[in-house]
Amino acid sequence: MSLDGPAALARRQERDEQLVTQAGLGDAPEDVQHLARAADQFVVARSTADAPDGASIIAGYPWFGDWGRDTMIALPGLTLTTGRPDVAKKILRTYARYVDRGMIPNRFPDQGDTPEYNTVDATLWYVEAIRAYVEATGDTDLLADLFPVLRDIVEWHERGTRYGIQVDPEDGLLRAGEPGVQLTWMDAKVGDWVVTPRIGKPVEVNALWYNALRSLEAFAKMLGEPADAFGKRADEVESHFDRFWDAERGHLRDVIGGPDGDDPSLRPNQLFAVSLPHSPMSTAQQKAVVDACAAHLYTPHSLRSLAPNHQDYVGTYQGDREHRDGAYHRGTVWSWLIGPFVEAHLRVHDDPETARSYLAPLRRHLEGHGVGSISEIFDGDAPFTPRGTPAQAWGVAQLLAAWNAVRRALPDQEGVA
Repeated sequence: MSLDGPAALARRQERDEQLVTQAGLGDAPEDVQHLARAADQFVVARSTADAPDGASIIAGYPWFGDWGRDTMIALPGLTLTTGRPDVAKKILRTYARYVDRGMIPNRFPDQGDTPEYNTVDATLWYVEAIRAYVEATGDTDLLADLFPVLRDIVEWHERGTRYGIQVDPEDGLLRAGEPGVQLTWMDAKVGDWVVTPRIGKPVEVNALWYNALRSLEAFAKMLGEPADAFGKRADEVESHFDRFWDAERGHLRDVIGGPDGDDPSLRPNQLFAVSLPHSPMSTAQQKAVVDACAAHLYTPHSLRSLAPNHQDYVGTYQGDREHRDGAYHRGTVWSWLIGPFVEAHLRVHDDPETARSYLAPLRRHLEGHGVGSISEIFDGDAPFTPRGTPAQAWGVAQLLAAWNAVRRALPDQEGVA
């Protein structure tokens, strides 16, 4: 082991410069360049018996491991935006080996233990990560290798898999959930208390399901495979997605068909029905969703997980574990939501200057708290104190991806500001 400090520093600086150059960010602001350097810290090895060079993404430091959902949400921003599709390819192949009954694991446990599959959305985010990779690279060879896995995923979701995850034959929408289990990204649980169970048909799950079906339809056409069945399934979802629309409130319901009926709560989950590449909504509905979220959920550091006027809203994340986890998805601000919010805003308003302004506070946040990275969460109430892990993969990834989306939308002379 070398104890030559100056040499180690020189190697680190050379590595940092390489990351910025590889990302094509040599003319970007320093804070954006630092995001590219921060992105590298979350990519880790995930070796398997048949793939010793496998890879994954650590969800956050200092206490998270690699989680399927976080990995797939973070993958495009951490790897594709930074010019590292080879890393993305390794991760996508690694997770393909763990697909079981049409699902990727929610959490990889320590070596020798069994992976946990308690998630309804991670697998659908996996499909979206593959779509983003193929769009960025044109790599149809990897797509051809993974297409049987993707087809198997759809078939398992149709006939039913773990935890009541199954397409409802009445409307083509995806339902999920069992008492005592938390399956969506709003997954806080204290003892036997599932804070936000969301049993039924969650809005973002069905936005992801629709997006996955349209993606597979496009994949099949690229590969010369039968595509009509995927298109017909997507058409059915699109024709029934309006069940989520709450005309009185002017936004989407968070869950429909639950044990206690529909949940009309204003949450950021509805944004994915706008921000994902394939949307089942009308232009007018998309705009209404974005405007409702901007008016009631946006804070300087991203979006609240619940509107402040809701009876269950909790504005500060503090106290013992029960109080903290009780606030986790009932008002707490999540940094990663800035990505879908900005993408959705650009889609309906075509106003990159305003979209860029939404990113400014999080970019300044790099200089404080966990210096050089993005915090997991913030309080929903002013002064919006940062909480949770001081370095969160999907927070870094989504801020970087959102900045890149704004850059693409701005005139060339303003694209790096």
